[in-house]
Amino acid sequence: MLLLSDSVAQSLASLRAHKLRSALTVVGLTMGVATLITVMTIVQGANLYVEQKIANLGTNVFQVARTPFAATDFNLVLKALKYKKIEAEDLAHVRASCEACQDVGATGNTTARVKLGDLDLADVTINGHTSNMGNIDTRELANGRYFTENEEKHDAAVCLIGSAVVEQFFPATDPIGRVIRIANLEYTVVGTFTKIGSVLGQDQDTFAIVPLGAFLRMRPHFSLTLNVLAKPGTSTFDKAQDEVTVALRAKRHVPPGKDSDFFIGTKESYISLWNSISGAFFAVFVMVSSISAVVGGIVIMNVMLVSVTERTKEIGVRRALGATKGDIARQFLTESVMQCLVGGVTGVVAGFGVALLLKTLTAFPASVQTWVAVLGLVMSSLIGLFFGIYPAMRASGLDPVVALRAD
Repeated sequence: MLLLSDSVAQSLASLRAHKLRSALTVVGLTMGVATLITVMTIVQGANLYVEQKIANLGTNVFQVARTPFAATDFNLVLKALKYKKIEAEDLAHVRASCEACQDVGATGNTTARVKLGDLDLADVTINGHTSNMGNIDTRELANGRYFTENEEKHDAAVCLIGSAVVEQFFPATDPIGRVIRIANLEYTVVGTFTKIGSVLGQDQDTFAIVPLGAFLRMRPHFSLTLNVLAKPGTSTFDKAQDEVTVALRAKRHVPPGKDSDFFIGTKESYISLWNSISGAFFAVFVMVSSISAVVGGIVIMNVMLVSVTERTKEIGVRRALGATKGDIARQFLTESVMQCLVGGVTGVVAGFGVALLLKTLTAFPASVQTWVAVLGLVMSSLIGLFFGIYPAMRASGLDPVVALRAD
Protein backbone atom coordinates (compact mmCIF):
# COMPACT_ATOMS: atom_id res chain seq x y z
CA MET A 1 0.00 0.00 0.00
CA LEU A 2 1.39 3.39 -1.01
CA LEU A 3 1.84 6.02 1.68
CA LEU A 4 -0.09 9.28 1.31
CA SER A 5 3.18 11.15 0.91
CA ASP A 6 4.13 8.87 -1.98
CA SER A 7 0.77 9.45 -3.67
CA VAL A 8 1.16 13.21 -3.27
CA ALA A 9 4.73 13.12 -4.64
CA GLN A 10 3.68 11.07 -7.68
CA SER A 11 0.70 13.36 -8.28
CA LEU A 12 2.88 16.48 -8.19
CA ALA A 13 5.37 14.84 -10.56
CA SER A 14 2.53 14.04 -12.97
CA LEU A 15 1.23 17.63 -12.81
CA ARG A 16 4.74 19.04 -13.41
CA ALA A 17 5.13 16.78 -16.42
CA HIS A 18 2.07 18.41 -18.02
CA LYS A 19 2.31 22.02 -16.80
CA LEU A 20 0.32 23.70 -19.56
CA ARG A 21 -2.47 21.13 -19.49
CA SER A 22 -2.66 21.32 -15.70
CA ALA A 23 -2.77 25.13 -15.77
CA LEU A 24 -5.54 25.26 -18.36
CA THR A 25 -7.46 22.56 -16.49
CA VAL A 26 -7.76 24.54 -13.27
CA VAL A 27 -8.74 27.88 -14.88
CA GLY A 28 -12.48 27.26 -14.51
CA LEU A 29 -12.17 26.25 -10.89
CA THR A 30 -9.88 29.20 -10.17
CA MET A 31 -12.45 31.62 -11.60
CA GLY A 32 -15.24 30.01 -9.59
CA VAL A 33 -13.36 30.17 -6.28
CA ALA A 34 -12.07 33.70 -6.99
CA THR A 35 -15.62 34.89 -7.70
CA LEU A 36 -16.90 33.27 -4.52
CA ILE A 37 -14.12 34.77 -2.38
CA THR A 38 -14.55 38.22 -3.93
CA VAL A 39 -18.33 38.22 -3.47
CA MET A 40 -18.13 37.01 0.12
CA THR A 41 -15.50 39.57 1.11
CA ILE A 42 -17.45 42.37 -0.58
CA VAL A 43 -20.73 41.33 1.07
CA GLN A 44 -19.05 41.14 4.49
CA GLY A 45 -17.48 44.53 3.89
CA ALA A 46 -20.84 45.93 2.79
CA ASN A 47 -22.45 44.61 5.99
CA LEU A 48 -19.79 46.41 8.02
CA TYR A 49 -20.22 49.51 5.84
CA VAL A 50 -23.98 49.60 6.43
CA GLU A 51 -23.51 49.12 10.17
CA GLN A 52 -20.88 51.86 10.48
CA LYS A 53 -22.18 54.43 8.00
CA ILE A 54 -25.88 53.98 7.25
CA ALA A 55 -27.16 52.37 10.46
CA ASN A 56 -24.90 54.42 12.74
CA LEU A 57 -27.57 55.71 15.11
CA GLY A 58 -25.52 55.36 18.26
CA THR A 59 -26.07 53.28 21.38
CA ASN A 60 -29.71 52.98 22.54
CA VAL A 61 -30.98 55.42 19.89
CA PHE A 62 -34.05 54.99 17.70
CA GLN A 63 -35.93 57.34 15.38
CA VAL A 64 -39.60 58.09 14.77
CA ALA A 65 -40.90 59.56 11.51
CA ARG A 66 -44.04 59.82 9.43
CA THR A 67 -42.58 57.66 6.62
CA PRO A 68 -40.78 54.30 6.91
CA PHE A 69 -36.98 54.34 7.32
CA ALA A 70 -36.35 51.07 5.49
CA ALA A 71 -39.07 49.95 3.09
CA THR A 72 -39.22 47.87 -0.07
CA ASP A 73 -42.95 48.47 -0.60
CA PHE A 74 -43.43 51.71 -2.52
CA ASN A 75 -47.18 51.64 -1.87
CA LEU A 76 -46.46 51.79 1.87
CA VAL A 77 -44.40 54.94 1.32
CA LEU A 78 -47.22 56.56 -0.70
CA LYS A 79 -49.70 55.67 2.03
CA ALA A 80 -47.42 57.10 4.72
CA LEU A 81 -47.15 60.44 2.91
CA LYS A 82 -50.85 60.95 3.69
CA TYR A 83 -50.31 60.61 7.45
CA LYS A 84 -50.29 63.64 9.73
CA LYS A 85 -46.94 65.36 10.06
CA ILE A 86 -44.89 64.93 13.21
CA GLU A 87 -44.66 68.39 14.76
CA ALA A 88 -43.26 70.19 17.79
CA GLU A 89 -46.34 69.25 19.85
CA ASP A 90 -45.58 65.55 19.27
CA LEU A 91 -42.00 66.14 20.44
CA ALA A 92 -43.18 67.83 23.64
CA HIS A 93 -45.72 65.07 24.34
CA VAL A 94 -43.13 62.31 23.94
CA ARG A 95 -40.68 64.14 26.20
CA ALA A 96 -43.34 64.43 28.90
CA SER A 97 -44.66 60.86 28.56
CA CYS A 98 -41.61 58.62 28.11
CA GLU A 99 -40.05 57.61 31.44
CA ALA A 100 -37.58 55.20 29.80
CA CYS A 101 -36.25 57.95 27.52
CA GLN A 102 -33.08 59.69 28.60
CA ASP A 103 -33.33 62.37 25.91
CA VAL A 104 -35.67 63.15 23.01
CA GLY A 105 -34.58 65.43 20.18
CA ALA A 106 -35.95 66.35 16.79
CA THR A 107 -34.45 66.96 13.36
CA GLY A 108 -35.46 68.08 9.91
CA ASN A 109 -33.56 68.57 6.68
CA THR A 110 -33.77 70.47 3.43
CA THR A 111 -31.34 71.91 0.87
CA ALA A 112 -30.34 75.52 0.32
CA ARG A 113 -27.59 77.75 -1.00
CA VAL A 114 -24.81 78.74 1.36
CA LYS A 115 -22.70 81.82 0.59
CA LEU A 116 -19.64 83.58 1.91
CA GLY A 117 -18.84 86.72 -0.05
CA ASP A 118 -18.38 85.64 -3.67
CA LEU A 119 -18.20 81.96 -2.74
CA ASP A 120 -21.38 80.03 -3.32
CA LEU A 121 -22.31 76.40 -2.56
CA ALA A 122 -25.54 75.06 -4.03
CA ASP A 123 -27.59 72.14 -2.69
CA VAL A 124 -26.07 72.15 0.78
CA THR A 125 -28.01 69.93 3.20
CA ILE A 126 -29.47 72.11 5.93
CA ASN A 127 -30.34 70.23 9.12
CA GLY A 128 -32.58 71.67 11.81
CA HIS A 129 -31.73 70.27 15.27
CA THR A 130 -32.90 70.67 18.80
CA SER A 131 -30.02 71.62 21.09
CA ASN A 132 -29.94 68.20 22.78
CA MET A 133 -29.07 66.53 19.46
CA GLY A 134 -25.50 67.28 20.47
CA ASN A 135 -25.89 64.43 22.98
CA ILE A 136 -27.74 62.10 20.57
CA ASP A 137 -26.10 62.63 17.16
CA THR A 138 -23.09 60.40 16.43
CA ARG A 139 -21.21 63.07 14.47
CA GLU A 140 -18.17 64.43 16.29
CA LEU A 141 -17.26 68.07 16.71
CA ALA A 142 -13.87 69.07 15.32
CA ASN A 143 -13.92 72.62 16.66
CA GLY A 144 -16.20 74.96 18.56
CA ARG A 145 -19.45 73.95 20.26
CA TYR A 146 -23.08 72.98 19.76
CA PHE A 147 -25.72 75.67 20.15
CA THR A 148 -27.34 75.98 23.57
CA GLU A 149 -30.92 75.39 24.71
CA ASN A 150 -31.33 79.15 25.16
CA GLU A 151 -30.13 79.76 21.58
CA GLU A 152 -32.62 77.16 20.37
CA LYS A 153 -35.52 78.78 22.27
CA HIS A 154 -34.74 82.17 20.76
CA ASP A 155 -34.07 80.82 17.26
CA ALA A 156 -30.58 82.29 17.38
CA ALA A 157 -28.83 82.78 14.05
CA VAL A 158 -26.01 80.32 14.80
CA CYS A 159 -24.90 77.24 12.89
CA LEU A 160 -22.46 74.36 12.72
CA ILE A 161 -20.94 73.30 9.39
CA GLY A 162 -19.50 70.12 7.89
CA SER A 163 -15.88 69.67 6.87
CA ALA A 164 -16.62 70.12 3.13
CA VAL A 165 -18.11 73.57 3.80
CA VAL A 166 -15.07 74.43 5.92
CA GLU A 167 -12.73 73.38 3.10
CA GLN A 168 -14.61 75.48 0.55
CA PHE A 169 -15.11 78.64 2.63
CA PHE A 170 -12.30 78.59 5.22
CA PRO A 171 -9.37 76.60 3.80
CA ALA A 172 -6.76 78.56 5.75
CA THR A 173 -8.70 80.42 8.46
CA ASP A 174 -10.65 79.58 11.59
CA PRO A 175 -14.38 79.49 10.75
CA ILE A 176 -15.55 79.97 14.36
CA GLY A 177 -17.24 83.35 14.72
CA ARG A 178 -17.43 83.97 10.97
CA VAL A 179 -20.78 84.82 9.36
CA ILE A 180 -22.18 82.90 6.38
CA ARG A 181 -25.47 83.22 4.53
CA ILE A 182 -27.87 80.26 4.52
CA ALA A 183 -30.98 80.71 2.36
CA ASN A 184 -30.26 84.46 2.29
CA LEU A 185 -30.12 84.74 6.11
CA GLU A 186 -26.95 85.38 8.08
CA TYR A 187 -25.72 82.79 10.60
CA THR A 188 -22.66 82.83 12.84
CA VAL A 189 -20.56 79.67 12.78
CA VAL A 190 -20.14 78.27 16.31
CA GLY A 191 -18.84 74.76 15.51
CA THR A 192 -17.48 72.42 12.86
CA PHE A 193 -17.58 68.64 12.44
CA THR A 194 -14.91 66.04 11.71
CA LYS A 195 -14.83 64.58 8.20
CA ILE A 196 -17.29 61.75 7.57
CA GLY A 197 -16.57 60.87 3.93
CA SER A 198 -18.93 59.43 1.35
CA VAL A 199 -21.70 56.91 1.85
CA LEU A 200 -22.64 54.95 -1.29
CA GLY A 201 -20.97 57.65 -3.36
CA GLN A 202 -22.87 60.50 -1.68
CA ASP A 203 -20.83 63.19 0.08
CA GLN A 204 -21.77 63.46 3.77
CA ASP A 205 -19.77 66.55 4.71
CA THR A 206 -21.56 69.30 2.74
CA PHE A 207 -24.07 70.28 5.41
CA ALA A 208 -24.94 72.91 7.98
CA ILE A 209 -26.92 72.58 11.20
CA VAL A 210 -29.14 75.36 12.54
CA PRO A 211 -31.53 75.51 15.52
CA LEU A 212 -34.82 73.76 14.82
CA GLY A 213 -36.85 76.97 15.08
CA ALA A 214 -34.68 78.66 12.47
CA PHE A 215 -35.07 75.61 10.25
CA LEU A 216 -38.87 75.69 10.59
CA ARG A 217 -38.84 79.27 9.36
CA MET A 218 -37.32 77.91 6.13
CA ARG A 219 -39.66 74.90 6.00
CA PRO A 220 -42.69 75.75 8.16
CA HIS A 221 -44.71 72.63 7.33
CA PHE A 222 -41.95 70.05 7.55
CA SER A 223 -42.61 66.70 9.25
CA LEU A 224 -39.98 66.20 11.94
CA THR A 225 -37.99 63.10 12.80
CA LEU A 226 -37.82 62.34 16.52
CA ASN A 227 -34.50 60.99 17.80
CA VAL A 228 -34.86 59.13 21.08
CA LEU A 229 -32.00 58.20 23.38
CA ALA A 230 -33.21 55.47 25.72
CA LYS A 231 -31.81 54.96 29.19
CA PRO A 232 -29.08 52.28 29.33
CA GLY A 233 -30.15 48.63 29.09
CA THR A 234 -31.68 46.37 26.43
CA SER A 235 -34.99 46.04 28.25
CA THR A 236 -35.14 49.82 28.70
CA PHE A 237 -34.54 50.30 24.97
CA ASP A 238 -37.56 48.13 24.15
CA LYS A 239 -39.61 49.80 26.88
CA ALA A 240 -38.78 53.24 25.50
CA GLN A 241 -40.04 52.21 22.06
CA ASP A 242 -43.27 50.93 23.61
CA GLU A 243 -43.78 54.11 25.63
CA VAL A 244 -43.14 56.34 22.62
CA THR A 245 -45.56 54.27 20.52
CA VAL A 246 -48.31 54.52 23.17
CA ALA A 247 -47.72 58.25 23.66
CA LEU A 248 -47.82 59.10 19.94
CA ARG A 249 -50.84 56.88 19.22
CA ALA A 250 -52.72 58.67 22.01
CA LYS A 251 -51.57 62.13 20.91
CA ARG A 252 -52.44 61.45 17.26
CA HIS A 253 -55.75 59.73 18.15
CA VAL A 254 -54.98 56.40 16.48
CA PRO A 255 -57.84 54.01 17.42
CA PRO A 256 -57.07 50.55 18.90
CA GLY A 257 -56.50 47.85 16.27
CA LYS A 258 -55.46 50.35 13.61
CA ASP A 259 -51.87 50.62 12.34
CA SER A 260 -49.81 53.48 13.75
CA ASP A 261 -49.48 56.52 11.50
CA PHE A 262 -45.74 56.75 12.16
CA PHE A 263 -42.73 54.46 11.93
CA ILE A 264 -39.91 53.55 14.30
CA GLY A 265 -36.42 53.00 12.88
CA THR A 266 -33.60 51.27 14.72
CA LYS A 267 -30.13 50.19 13.75
CA GLU A 268 -31.47 46.65 13.39
CA SER A 269 -34.19 47.73 10.92
CA TYR A 270 -31.59 49.17 8.54
CA ILE A 271 -29.37 46.12 8.86
CA SER A 272 -32.33 43.76 8.40
CA LEU A 273 -33.33 45.48 5.15
CA TRP A 274 -29.76 45.36 3.89
CA ASN A 275 -29.42 41.68 4.79
CA SER A 276 -32.55 40.83 2.82
CA ILE A 277 -31.21 42.74 -0.21
CA SER A 278 -27.64 41.50 0.01
CA GLY A 279 -28.82 37.94 0.67
CA ALA A 280 -30.55 37.82 -2.72
CA PHE A 281 -27.48 39.17 -4.54
CA PHE A 282 -25.23 36.84 -2.59
CA ALA A 283 -27.31 33.81 -3.54
CA VAL A 284 -27.17 34.74 -7.24
CA PHE A 285 -23.39 35.27 -7.20
CA VAL A 286 -22.81 32.06 -5.26
CA MET A 287 -24.89 30.18 -7.83
CA VAL A 288 -22.88 31.71 -10.69
CA SER A 289 -19.54 30.96 -9.03
CA SER A 290 -20.71 27.43 -8.20
CA ILE A 291 -21.60 26.82 -11.83
CA SER A 292 -18.13 27.98 -12.83
CA ALA A 293 -16.58 25.71 -10.20
CA VAL A 294 -18.67 22.72 -11.32
CA VAL A 295 -17.68 23.34 -14.95
CA GLY A 296 -14.06 23.38 -13.77
CA GLY A 297 -14.67 20.08 -12.01
CA ILE A 298 -16.12 18.54 -15.18
CA VAL A 299 -13.08 19.69 -17.15
CA ILE A 300 -10.81 18.12 -14.56
CA MET A 301 -12.76 14.85 -14.77
CA ASN A 302 -12.43 14.80 -18.56
CA VAL A 303 -8.70 15.48 -18.36
CA MET A 304 -8.30 12.75 -15.76
CA LEU A 305 -10.12 10.30 -18.06
CA VAL A 306 -7.73 11.24 -20.87
CA SER A 307 -4.86 10.75 -18.43
CA VAL A 308 -6.13 7.26 -17.59
CA THR A 309 -6.15 6.37 -21.29
CA GLU A 310 -2.66 7.79 -21.81
CA ARG A 311 -1.24 5.98 -18.80
CA THR A 312 -2.86 2.60 -19.28
CA LYS A 313 0.50 0.86 -19.64
CA GLU A 314 1.84 2.65 -16.57
CA ILE A 315 -1.14 1.40 -14.60
CA GLY A 316 -0.46 -2.15 -15.83
CA VAL A 317 3.19 -1.93 -14.75
CA ARG A 318 2.22 -0.66 -11.30
CA ARG A 319 -0.32 -3.44 -10.88
CA ALA A 320 2.25 -6.02 -12.01
CA LEU A 321 4.68 -4.69 -9.38
CA GLY A 322 2.13 -5.19 -6.61
CA ALA A 323 0.04 -2.02 -6.55
CA THR A 324 -3.54 -2.72 -5.48
CA LYS A 325 -6.70 -1.32 -6.98
CA GLY A 326 -6.89 0.98 -3.95
CA ASP A 327 -3.38 2.29 -4.60
CA ILE A 328 -4.27 3.18 -8.21
CA ALA A 329 -7.58 4.77 -7.18
CA ARG A 330 -5.90 6.83 -4.44
CA GLN A 331 -3.21 8.06 -6.82
CA PHE A 332 -5.71 9.36 -9.39
CA LEU A 333 -7.97 10.79 -6.67
CA THR A 334 -4.96 12.55 -5.19
CA GLU A 335 -4.06 14.01 -8.60
CA SER A 336 -7.61 15.28 -9.03
CA VAL A 337 -7.66 16.84 -5.55
CA MET A 338 -4.20 18.36 -6.05
CA GLN A 339 -5.31 20.07 -9.27
CA CYS A 340 -8.41 21.40 -7.53
CA LEU A 341 -6.37 22.61 -4.56
CA VAL A 342 -4.01 24.45 -6.91
CA GLY A 343 -7.03 26.07 -8.55
CA GLY A 344 -8.55 26.78 -5.13
CA VAL A 345 -5.41 28.41 -3.75
CA THR A 346 -5.02 30.52 -6.89
CA GLY A 347 -8.69 31.52 -6.68
CA VAL A 348 -8.38 32.45 -3.00
CA VAL A 349 -5.29 34.58 -3.68
CA ALA A 350 -7.02 36.30 -6.62
CA GLY A 351 -10.20 36.92 -4.63
CA PHE A 352 -8.36 38.31 -1.64
CA GLY A 353 -6.23 40.42 -3.99
CA VAL A 354 -9.34 42.06 -5.43
CA ALA A 355 -10.74 42.66 -1.94
CA LEU A 356 -7.48 44.17 -0.68
CA LEU A 357 -7.22 46.43 -3.73
CA LEU A 358 -10.78 47.61 -3.11
CA LYS A 359 -9.98 48.23 0.55
CA THR A 360 -6.72 50.04 -0.26
CA LEU A 361 -7.87 52.19 -3.17
CA THR A 362 -11.34 53.11 -1.87
CA ALA A 363 -13.05 53.89 1.42
CA PHE A 364 -15.06 50.67 1.15
CA PRO A 365 -14.18 48.34 4.07
CA ALA A 366 -13.86 45.07 2.16
CA SER A 367 -13.66 42.48 4.91
CA VAL A 368 -11.02 39.78 4.38
CA GLN A 369 -11.48 36.85 6.77
CA THR A 370 -9.61 33.57 7.15
CA TRP A 371 -12.68 31.36 7.24
CA VAL A 372 -13.61 32.51 3.73
CA ALA A 373 -10.27 31.22 2.43
CA VAL A 374 -10.81 27.92 4.26
CA LEU A 375 -14.27 27.65 2.69
CA GLY A 376 -12.78 28.16 -0.78
CA LEU A 377 -10.17 25.44 -0.21
CA VAL A 378 -12.76 23.03 1.22
CA MET A 379 -15.04 23.63 -1.75
CA SER A 380 -12.23 23.01 -4.26
CA SER A 381 -11.19 19.83 -2.39
CA LEU A 382 -14.73 18.47 -2.44
CA ILE A 383 -14.99 19.19 -6.17
CA GLY A 384 -11.71 17.34 -6.71
CA LEU A 385 -12.95 14.35 -4.75
CA PHE A 386 -16.35 14.24 -6.43
CA PHE A 387 -15.16 14.62 -10.01
CA GLY A 388 -12.11 12.46 -9.44
CA ILE A 389 -14.02 9.40 -8.27
CA TYR A 390 -15.09 8.14 -11.70
CA PRO A 391 -11.63 8.46 -13.36
CA ALA A 392 -10.03 6.85 -10.30
CA MET A 393 -12.47 3.94 -10.32
CA ARG A 394 -11.96 3.49 -14.06
CA ALA A 395 -8.17 3.45 -13.62
CA SER A 396 -8.30 0.98 -10.74
CA GLY A 397 -10.68 -1.29 -12.65
CA LEU A 398 -8.31 -1.88 -15.59
CA ASP A 399 -7.19 -5.51 -16.08
CA PRO A 400 -3.40 -5.60 -15.48
CA VAL A 401 -2.79 -8.00 -18.35
CA VAL A 402 -4.79 -5.91 -20.83
CA ALA A 403 -3.12 -2.74 -19.52
CA LEU A 404 0.38 -4.19 -20.10
CA ARG A 405 -0.48 -4.99 -23.70
CA ALA A 406 -1.53 -1.38 -24.38
CA ASP A 407 0.59 0.70 -26.74
